[in-house]
Amino acid sequence: MIDPNDIRKRPDAYKKACLDKRVSLDIDELLRVDDVYREAKKSFETARAEQNAVSKLIPTLKGDEKNLKLAEMKDLAARVKELELAVREKEQALEAMLLRAPSIPSAKVPLGKDDSENVELRTWGTPREFSFQAKDHVELGKSLDILDIERGVKVAGARNYFLKGDGARLQRAVLDFALDMLHDRGYTLMEPPHIVRYDAMQGTSYFPGGEEQAYHLDDRDPDFYLIGTAEVPVCSYHTDELLKEDQLPLRYAGYSPCYRREAGTYGKDTAGIYRIHQFYKVEQVVFCRNDEQESAKLHAELLGNAEKLLQALELPYRVVDVCTGDMGLGQVYKNDIETWMPSRKSYGETHSCSTFFDFQSRRLKIRYKDSQGNNLYCHTLNNTLVASPRILIPLLECNQNEDGSVTIPTVLRPYMKHQEKILPKG
Repeated sequence: MIDPNDIRKRPDAYKKACLDKRVSLDIDELLRVDDVYREAKKSFETARAEQNAVSKLIPTLKGDEKNLKLAEMKDLAARVKELELAVREKEQALEAMLLRAPSIPSAKVPLGKDDSENVELRTWGTPREFSFQAKDHVELGKSLDILDIERGVKVAGARNYFLKGDGARLQRAVLDFALDMLHDRGYTLMEPPHIVRYDAMQGTSYFPGGEEQAYHLDDRDPDFYLIGTAEVPVCSYHTDELLKEDQLPLRYAGYSPCYRREAGTYGKDTAGIYRIHQFYKVEQVVFCRNDEQESAKLHAELLGNAEKLLQALELPYRVVDVCTGDMGLGQVYKNDIETWMPSRKSYGETHSCSTFFDFQSRRLKIRYKDSQGNNLYCHTLNNTLVASPRILIPLLECNQNEDGSVTIPTVLRPYMKHQEKILPKG
């Protein structure tokens, strides 16, 4: 959430942020609603102060004078109650607008309308050229008997699948490798709740606006949702807390299944396991001091962790600066990592690294006390370390052999009892 005082100081910057991020919000109207709220709050506080003063005076009075003040007190109480309701109503109207207000992108974020205008920063590795007719991951999955999309659709509908045998083992191997990597780097591993309240989705800025992408529980649990990323519960872990400065930065590694409806993607990426309803992620989440330089340093750390993982898996990738039109509401700076996928003849997104400054912590009310005794909102950051089964696409396709087998990356073999290849069946 944005501090309305900052919008008041820099209205033109927020108008530009709305334009650049393609957010439909009238900043002038927001400021007008804020004025109305502030005036209502002032009237309420004046009336309540008067009520308190009369309340203190009454015990000192007697007779008719006391009865007169008691009658006045009754009228004042009714007025205070009426004004309090008006304040709440206007506060809710203001909050509804503030929840749709975007953060201002960093000056280094490229302008652009969508992901086609993201800017490549660097690449690592060389995409493999095959001397034989390479298969895509769906064909490989069938021939190796490790992926069954047809039965997944039969059981659960479109965009579902079964991983089996060495496919399930390969997924567990890459997830365990990722968790071990972060553990070795001092991150606290967390298995968070998979079902969260609306407040957690709103606090991390997935709501309002992302409800169509989330799976909502039924009328028996109307306030609960399945998570689409461990970022939601892990970032919400310290809600309403006042941390100590010497605790920061806090580094967490959240591991969880994730669920997304993929609403609005009809006909897009329907083949294979690139865009599906259920998957697993190891998500990096960091809380740090309210300091832009520290945020930048930790952003580089999170991004570097993901790059080290891909390098260990020997998968070619590129890093891009995400443009304004492809950023989320609260993101100040964002990089995507796209891994080479032979069947797509291009790089496909596998990681997103985001800096939020205090956007999420204001919503979640997560603060810390600095050395001067000031209570400041933390900065938050997050980045995927690995998401599966999407990562299996390049793992299978880039490591396939002419005989139909797939070579298991060296770093994953200890997690698969030192198995070197997945062999075709039959």
